[in-house]
Amino acid sequence: MRTIAGLAPVEGTRLHFEVAGEGPAVVLLHGRGLGRRMWQPQIEAFASGFRVIAYDLRGQGDSPSGTNAYSHADDLARLLDHLGLERAVLIGCSMGGGAAINFAVQHPRRVRALIVAGSSLGGHRWSPAFAATLGSLARIAAEQGAAAATEAYLATPLFAGMRALPDGETRLRAIVRPEDGARWNEPDLGRPLVPPARERLGAIAAPTLVIVGERDVEDMQAIAEILGREIAGARTVKLAGLGHLPSLEDPASFNRVVREFLLSLPD
Repeated sequence: MRTIAGLAPVEGTRLHFEVAGEGPAVVLLHGRGLGRRMWQPQIEAFASGFRVIAYDLRGQGDSPSGTNAYSHADDLARLLDHLGLERAVLIGCSMGGGAAINFAVQHPRRVRALIVAGSSLGGHRWSPAFAATLGSLARIAAEQGAAAATEAYLATPLFAGMRALPDGETRLRAIVRPEDGARWNEPDLGRPLVPPARERLGAIAAPTLVIVGERDVEDMQAIAEILGREIAGARTVKLAGLGHLPSLEDPASFNRVVREFLLSLPD
């Protein structure tokens, strides 16, 4: 499989991206701390019939944070412009799902289809337990350093599904880099969408597939229910026995569901 790598200039930084395959464009948006590396099973599966673009969101993987205020949705628009793409299918996981939703709200005509898995959602009120878990990571990064913050992140319930697999933790550690834990303590310069996506889901016009693992955390289960209910025509699939990262925990099942949806799209 031939892969082309590049850097897309966006306001204040550059986004590291890779492109594989030919055909309709599919853009992959990763979860926090996972980088484009998390999508390797999907790149290999879909590059035979699609132009698959995986990139590191700003401040993640090999894409520097920059020093200016930004939004992931604006960055994605500039990435598409850089690649000469007017429209694309968006597939987002966790944080990347939230970014894809924000883009779909703001640029409905540029989204051929929207697929999210274990997605976050701007404007969702996190449970106290989940908010406390995420908040503790910044404290650990400040007091104990990047490696300790990464270890704490990998120990959260978000990765329980991966940890339960015989080779899951090994595969996860090949994706999540210890030094990335330092970013938990960086100031967040992201501009929130106002009003938030939670209040604007009716603006999404693209065919939408909502995927959630049966064993994902309660917040992500609740978000999946909201998306399935409030995005017109959205289809929801709950994957049995899987947690927050179905694309990594069971790539074959995840890829099958996604491929069926992609093949059902109108030209």
